[in-house]
Amino acid sequence: MIEGQEGVTWPQWRALAAACEEHGIPSLFRSDHYQNLDGEHPERGALDAWGTTNALAALTTTLRLGTLVSPASFRHPSVLAKLVVTADHVSGGRIDLGIGAGWHQREHEAYGFPFAPTRTRMDVLEEQLQVLMGTWSDGSFSFEGEHYVLRDLDARPKPIQRPHPPLLMGGSAGPRSAAMAARFADEYNTPFPALEDVPRLRGAIGDACERAGRDPIPFSAMIGTVIGADAADLEDRARRVAERIGSSADALLREPPNGWVVATVEQAAEQFAAYRDAGLHRVMCQMLVHDDLDAVTLIGEVLAPALR
Repeated sequence: MIEGQEGVTWPQWRALAAACEEHGIPSLFRSDHYQNLDGEHPERGALDAWGTTNALAALTTTLRLGTLVSPASFRHPSVLAKLVVTADHVSGGRIDLGIGAGWHQREHEAYGFPFAPTRTRMDVLEEQLQVLMGTWSDGSFSFEGEHYVLRDLDARPKPIQRPHPPLLMGGSAGPRSAAMAARFADEYNTPFPALEDVPRLRGAIGDACERAGRDPIPFSAMIGTVIGADAADLEDRARRVAERIGSSADALLREPPNGWVVATVEQAAEQFAAYRDAGLHRVMCQMLVHDDLDAVTLIGEVLAPALR
């Protein structure tokens, strides 16, 4: 999981995708933001998430690609549906769509995206989910909501993945988010959960699915990941990450942020195993030093096999 708004260049995206395929990492997710989020580094640029996803889809052969997550406030759902279908065709069916309501107000203001109150943003998200499902379905589709109106649409081509590309909803498993996920999603993802919170969050999604009359959907999480082959390697990698986030290596090693794994690869395997046992279906490892291809190797060739 790469934070694309942190100045990731196109050559770096290509190198990351190639490293994932070479070292057996099955999926590469990226954020969908247009600017650095802490406001401290305006020089860190952001290539468009679906632009890079479509481009990487043409350059890869096995790697699944997706967003974690695309704000509903950024794009009309017809545009988003077409971007996802395009990537699905370019990749031969290797695309996941992560979607959420949007949350970073300053980013919306800077780019001129509407930033409505939370309830309205959730209304927009719900309508977008209905439009996406209708657009990807067979035959003609019409929709009339408060925010979107579509008339007799038979969007072509349909996705390669049927009935549609896997849809991940991102959030904190609140009542409305859980209910929407139970209705529309194939997976639910939450950012940086503490280990002790996973059973409760997973339970909320499972309860919502039961009320909707379906089996529980997979529950996953984004976890900040800083791993080293040994203690010295970990200290060096922690220093590089700390420089990116304006912290210190000592602080990162001594007291990692909530929902992070900062450890040697053996220790990391134990911590991720505990997350798995608590109910996580999979983990998206957030990597903040996006040119650290050695970390990709460690995750793919050492950490992942230790968890099988």
